[in-house]
Amino acid sequence: MMLQTPFPARGSAFVQPAVHVLHPGDVACGERGDRLETLLGSCVAIILTDPRRTIGAMCHVVHTGLLSHPSRLSTCHGDNAMGAMFARLHQRGISPALCDAYLYGGGNLFPAQYGAHNVGTANVRWAHAVLDAMGIPVLGSDTGGNAYRRLSWTVGNQPPAVACVSV
Repeated sequence: MMLQTPFPARGSAFVQPAVHVLHPGDVACGERGDRLETLLGSCVAIILTDPRRTIGAMCHVVHTGLLSHPSRLSTCHGDNAMGAMFARLHQRGISPALCDAYLYGGGNLFPAQYGAHNVGTANVRWAHAVLDAMGIPVLGSDTGGNAYRRLSWTVGNQPPAVACVSV
């Protein structure tokens, strides 16, 4: 007797879902059933997904300010990370402007040293401004505070899962 995997077919062959573990500055795109994971402090993670939840992309943004060397295309910087994420979505036939978003991170991990004006808050403001400017609705978010966040999402109909770890 032949066993079939419970995973969706991609093309003509069955393929197990991929797990993408993003580190600071990483960008990944996956299909339904794939898992996207990251650990956040003051960084922000933006997830974009098509309304049917068949494709999902995540970027782990470290910096939102301008690059000190414009010739470097580091996806640690927000604009470059979003551009790379948009390119991956376009490759799969998805228009980023028609996607839904989730936003996580932006913690202030050194509250005794930095008050309301900290890197995490600036990262969250930047992410909201970019998504708002494109008319991309944010379906869910967990930002700010003084905690690390472990974020994971399996591309599909369920929202991302986030676990906070206080510092």
